[in-house]
Formats: sequence, C-alpha cells, structure tokens
Amino acid sequence: MDVSDHIWMTPQARESLKRELAALLAVPRTAGTDDIVDAWLARKERIREIHELLSRAERAVDPADDGIAEPGMVLSVRFDDTGDIETFLLGSRGTADPDLDVYTVSSPLGRALVGATPGQQCSYPLPGGRVQSVTLLSATPYGAHAVAASTSP
Repeated sequence: MDVSDHIWMTPQARESLKRELAALLAVPRTAGTDDIVDAWLARKERIREIHELLSRAERAVDPADDGIAEPGMVLSVRFDDTGDIETFLLGSRGTADPDLDVYTVSSPLGRALVGATPGQQCSYPLPGGRVQSVTLLSATPYGAHAVAASTSP
C-alpha cells in the first residue's frame, strides 16, 4: 500500500467505525424474508467499506505541529476576495469530528492547500472557470486546535 493510500481520521471516528463494524458483524436475529438478502448485501458492502477505511487509517500517522497543511490538520483560511475566514479539518469525509467541517485532500481547496504554510496564498479553480484565492492563516494538528481555540482571546 502506497503512503498516498493512507488516510487520517480522528480517534473518535476510529472508535465509532469499530463500534459500527461490530454491530454489522453481529448475527441478525430475523430470518425468512426476501428483504434480508438485500439488507445483508448492503451490510456486506458497508463492512467492506469500514474494513478499508480502518486498514488505510491504521498506517497513517498524526501530523507534526509544524504549521504545514496536511491531513489531520485543522486549517484556518481567508478567502482573499471577501475576507471571510473559514476553519476546517483537512481529512477524509466520514472519518472526522461531526462538529468540524471537513475538506478532503482531493477537493479543489484541499488540493491547493496541501503543503502550504501560514501566510502562503494558494488558488484553485471554481466551477465556471473563475479562480479562488485563499491565504492559509494557520494549520494546527487536530486535538491541539481545541486547546488553541480555548486559549485565544
């Protein structure tokens, strides 16, 4: 498995997926209907998805607190045309904190920011051909972002 195949997820998401997997692997108590076959096929697919997510996340490491935008970092960016500021987790959908927006590294914004450092301006294409410029304000490891937010004025 290539390093690029690794994904980062929060400890809470990992535990939630493990609980969901255990529930899905439990033997169903109902039997005898045609719906059970469809339900089992859906369960089997979800089990496969969870196994894949957990195995890819197993080899991922928490990012260093070095200010570089990478998966597992909570990023604050300023949209240069409006001055709006947005804070989000750079990660994988379905593997993060439900209270924090997530952008993946394959999204246009995520792809533009990977490797950026605070103060660096990045741009990415918008639908319709326009280009959006953003400036990375901060990149903090997930978990440390809550401490940083609670100590700021």
